Amino acid sequence: MSAAACAALAGCGSGSGAAPRAAAKSPTTKSPTAKGPDAKTGVNPAASAPAPGAARAALPLAGRTVVVDPGHNPGNFQHTADINKKVDIGTNPKECDTTGTSTADNYTEAAFTLDVSHRLRDLLKAQGATVVLTHDADRPFGPCIDERARLGNAAKADAVVSVHADGSAAGHRGFHVILPALVQSGAADTSKIVGPSRTLGERIATHFASATGTSPANYIGSGTGLDIRSDLGGLNLSTVPKVFLECGNMRDPKDAALLSNAAWRQKAARGIADGIGTYLKG
Repeated sequence: MSAAACAALAGCGSGSGAAPRAAAKSPTTKSPTAKGPDAKTGVNPAASAPAPGAARAALPLAGRTVVVDPGHNPGNFQHTADINKKVDIGTNPKECDTTGTSTADNYTEAAFTLDVSHRLRDLLKAQGATVVLTHDADRPFGPCIDERARLGNAAKADAVVSVHADGSAAGHRGFHVILPALVQSGAADTSKIVGPSRTLGERIATHFASATGTSPANYIGSGTGLDIRSDLGGLNLSTVPKVFLECGNMRDPKDAALLSNAAWRQKAARGIADGIGTYLKG
């Protein structure tokens, strides 16, 4: 498991023999490592905390901005009319969003992506990055795919990762990273981001495989773990390096068991964070 943790899901006493007055310490002097792993997640929240007094500028991702885009919104299920409205993705009109998929046990993609995104956010912040979520289930539905792209653009992000899980047929297993195709149509122009987005995607694919122990998809990408698409508004309309990551296939029982496991989701977040980190550090 990662050395960093997800604070969103979640003292040292004085030495023996100390005088009573010396034993009373301000909360600011308590060691963040005294508390063990969280009983629910198995993660130690203190593990991601910078050393007391550490300067933010000394952290490896200080000064970098990452936008994390949790795929879909848990509220989309109650707002199908809204998410079915078409928006312009440059090449053609397309639905605002979808509900996403789910496992056979009804663990939804929206719940999965939000959980992994929280874990990823905290790992990146622990390294000094400024992290922006496109949503935090804090709105009734959406944002639409065109707005998701605009949020990354407005943040002038150094990297954007849209977190997803696939809904393919049983027997289709593994992860894949979706890269932007060269699109120059209407409001879409990916010419400046195709190259850096590919590098970002390759770094994430390498580290995701290492961290999770899972393999590239056996049904798309010819075993590379990479797929290029021109039909996704979130990529077409982006002006900053961006990729989608399908962490596994929710409709396959073996993949679903992994995606439903909190410890595996922490490994997934670690792999994504490591991939982003190596990309940003050059």
